[in-house]
Amino acid sequence: MAGSGKAHMRPDGDRILEINDLTVEFNLGRGKVVKAVSGISLDLIRGETLAIVGESGCGKSTLGKAILQLPKPTSGSVNFLSKELTTMNKHDLREMRPAMQMIFQDPISSLDPLLRAANLDPAVVRDRRSYEFSGGQCQRISIARALALDPTMIICDEPVSALDVSVQAQILNLLQDMKDRYGLTLIFISHDLAVVKAVSTRVMVMYLGKVCEVAPPDDVYLRTRHHYTKALVGSVPIPDPDRKISAGLMQGEPPSTIDPPSGCRFRTRCPAATEQCANEEPQLREVAVGHFVACHHPLEA
Repeated sequence: MAGSGKAHMRPDGDRILEINDLTVEFNLGRGKVVKAVSGISLDLIRGETLAIVGESGCGKSTLGKAILQLPKPTSGSVNFLSKELTTMNKHDLREMRPAMQMIFQDPISSLDPLLRAANLDPAVVRDRRSYEFSGGQCQRISIARALALDPTMIICDEPVSALDVSVQAQILNLLQDMKDRYGLTLIFISHDLAVVKAVSTRVMVMYLGKVCEVAPPDDVYLRTRHHYTKALVGSVPIPDPDRKISAGLMQGEPPSTIDPPSGCRFRTRCPAATEQCANEEPQLREVAVGHFVACHHPLEA
């Protein structure tokens, strides 16, 4: 699959979602266009948890919402359960929505159905107003709302980032329990690689609207091949006073999505960038079984 630009985890898996060359752009007027998602292709295998990770503004949340056609992609295809979503009218999309749900970072706006499956007692919470719930309770109700429609796939958009560490663990355990109990397939969006490692069966790293690396979580952590991923992994805090956080792996702030760099979009912050990186866009290619990287000069495993 070298150079194909598409990442399959298991060629013989049951694909419930196929995304091809998905692009999402927002026109700001006066010739300015935000290139939020640029030509992403991937497959989602039934029963897996695909984690999408990257810095704020990398396009991961936009990608998740565009899968649900919120917003509509600028171009590309999204095939879910053998049905093309991008060409559907509003009525047909409404018919598909129960099968593809979303859990948001701020769940207060979705406090409607209450289910015992989310470990909440309706007798206790039915008369409360939204502001009377804790952050963890709000997220449990949001999970219950998503489960109420018996979905096939749930997109979790930063579902624990606003919670403290102890509550994060409870919500992550609940999501895993729900996944196993109901046979769900999850897309888990996060900027936190430590959280991602705990929940994912596959990790996709994004930078400035592009895919940098796709691999099982152990490969992302222990056999990193992209320089951006290495910087992210090096910045993950661990309780070891003798361990030094890697320095010099990434410089400055991300460039503007209105005017991204030519070639490799990470090259302006990459310590290994060359002239080739400025002139040629690297294609996603398989460097080991199930491990894909878009880099002209990948790291050694």
